Amino acid sequence: MMPNVDGLQFCHEIRNQVDCPILFITAKTQEADIVQGLSYGADDYICKPFGVKELQARVAAHLRREHRERHHKLSLGEFQFDLSAQELYIENQLLDLTKSEYGICQFLAENKGQVFSKEQIYTHLYGYEDKGSPAAVAEHIKNIRAKLKEVGQNPIETVWGIGYKWH
Repeated sequence: MMPNVDGLQFCHEIRNQVDCPILFITAKTQEADIVQGLSYGADDYICKPFGVKELQARVAAHLRREHRERHHKLSLGEFQFDLSAQELYIENQLLDLTKSEYGICQFLAENKGQVFSKEQIYTHLYGYEDKGSPAAVAEHIKNIRAKLKEVGQNPIETVWGIGYKWH
């Protein structure tokens, strides 16, 4: 039992904020309790008593799976990035982005909270050798914001005089 906290509600809140394995360790052994825990977002449910080696093996298995899946997905709240398909979903709805717009969103989201100049974003997208203009980044961000506004979102913040960040 967690003091002063409902474990199911806590699991649900964590699942909505972070994409990581969640394991329930509990004395509740009834099938209904296990099903409820898993339906609230738990990845595994370990009933007491259990062996330390079993716990270690389960954690290791989840971390292996997490490592494999992390290469294909990135979730930040209601934003889900399919890294393989280069698609951005907001609450499971596909957002129609160009390749450059998607690249900007993914780069900023992967570095959430960090501020990047137009030049840094441009270099990340196109490389040092490209002869284009970093001013194109501002135009892409304007277009991204317009598309995000249609679905009531605005995760890209302008840090005046410096650049942009995903907040």
